[in-house]
Amino acid sequence: MISPSRRHCTVELQALPSRIRQVRRIVSAQLRYWQLDPLIDRAVLGVTELLSNVHRHAQPDKACTVELELRLGRLTVSVHDNDPRLPVLTAADPLGTCGRGLALVEAVSENWGAQHLAGIAGKVVWFSLHAADPPLPPAHPVRIDALPAPEPVVIADPVRTFVHGIGAQATAPTTPG
Repeated sequence: MISPSRRHCTVELQALPSRIRQVRRIVSAQLRYWQLDPLIDRAVLGVTELLSNVHRHAQPDKACTVELELRLGRLTVSVHDNDPRLPVLTAADPLGTCGRGLALVEAVSENWGAQHLAGIAGKVVWFSLHAADPPLPPAHPVRIDALPAPEPVVIADPVRTFVHGIGAQATAPTTPG
């Protein structure tokens, strides 16, 4: 289920590889809609890692909810699942192929955390990114009137010719006489 509002989007899914790809596209589209294009790569990487953790580790099922919330210049991405075990950030083997998900989330985000949900089984893992405010459209269209350039005024002088308005000065040719 997708329920977007002006500054909030929720997606419920089973954390399966095919669904994770769909959520990546949804997150990208939502951030484009909110004019937060600079955050797309980091948000998509973070949500991919959190959903991959649900896919690999969550028990008893892979049901989860992804939420995007933009409030007060901060984008928060959270993943709720039914497993009460909190994730643990560990030092990953630099040559290993797993165990780096939370380290990546920590690297791309400004803050992250995990907590149990009050009154609900499971947990939420979240991260946040600073979001620059999107540019506001002008209150009214700006009108710029271009005036034609004035014609230069040439004053004939037997010795010099001055071009007014341009600041150039030229010497008039002398006639034999």
